[in-house]
Amino acid sequence: AGADVIVLDVKVGNGAFMKTLEDAERLAEAMVRLGGEAGRRVVALISDMNQPLGWAVGNALEMREAISTLHEAGPTDFREHCLAVASEMLTLSGKAADASAGLTMAMEILASGAAWHKFRDLVKAQGGDVRCIDEPERLPKARLVEPVPAPRSGYLAAVNAAEIGIAVMELGGGREKKGDPIDHSAGVIVHYKVGDLVQKDTPLLTIHTNDEQKLVAARERLLAAHTLSDTPVQRLPLFYRRVAE
Repeated sequence: AGADVIVLDVKVGNGAFMKTLEDAERLAEAMVRLGGEAGRRVVALISDMNQPLGWAVGNALEMREAISTLHEAGPTDFREHCLAVASEMLTLSGKAADASAGLTMAMEILASGAAWHKFRDLVKAQGGDVRCIDEPERLPKARLVEPVPAPRSGYLAAVNAAEIGIAVMELGGGREKKGDPIDHSAGVIVHYKVGDLVQKDTPLLTIHTNDEQKLVAARERLLAAHTLSDTPVQRLPLFYRRVAE
């Protein structure tokens, strides 16, 4: 029973459970080995989580971003990440002859609208309201939307993704303890990636919340999570390693 081929996305970085590449490799290798022992073909892709993937962090914000991506209008890094994982799955399952063919097939499925229609079918099959994905403006919107300006100019040298996650939780977008309510409209939109040149006073990120007091605290945490440098900084890779038997 269950899937006979499995692709795992193993995150590594300050926003992931595995903080170092060495630990992520150990986990990926163990999962691939265990899958093989259970008669499954498993591949693990070790991907970066030293900054948010895409621009959105938060429930409704991420849903809008996913919908945009399925309509070929989403963030480049998120789109490339999804296509890489999809192409790996197509190759591993025998639908594509190799990784290159798998990527071509995944891109064609996205461009044709087939991926969008399959997503819509999945939402409907699970009892979801497809009107909310057909018309994303139906999704929850925060009452307060505040851009946070960059304190100075410079290259974005580092982002503490874990701190961004904590800030979103404190804004109401996640649970601190079991039973806490979730504000599905709360979250953050980041506007820069590591390596980008940031100009002083341009929006570094934008906060979405319904609570003004939470906004003030989140602003400070989010600013502290971004490090700017006077010198150019190398961009981060999407993936570090592919692990297979």
